[in-house]
Amino acid sequence: MEKVNDKLVAPTIIEALDRNGALKAEDLFKSVVKLYSDLDRRFFEETLMGLEIKGLIRVSGMARDKRRVELAGR
Repeated sequence: MEKVNDKLVAPTIIEALDRNGALKAEDLFKSVVKLYSDLDRRFFEETLMGLEIKGLIRVSGMARDKRRVELAGR
């Protein structure tokens, strides 16, 4: 496991979504934490928001406290 490199988290998220398709936000967080053990939830959420603002991903609510994350191009 590597230390979190802020610039690598966003590409890691994109790669995980490209490989697996749409994921629940919690499952996506767990898969990224496997690579970067010291990633905190707040930074992950800020990165998701930045990717969504850039139009690279889409985040939609599924049910209470559950969100679905997918690549915008799919």
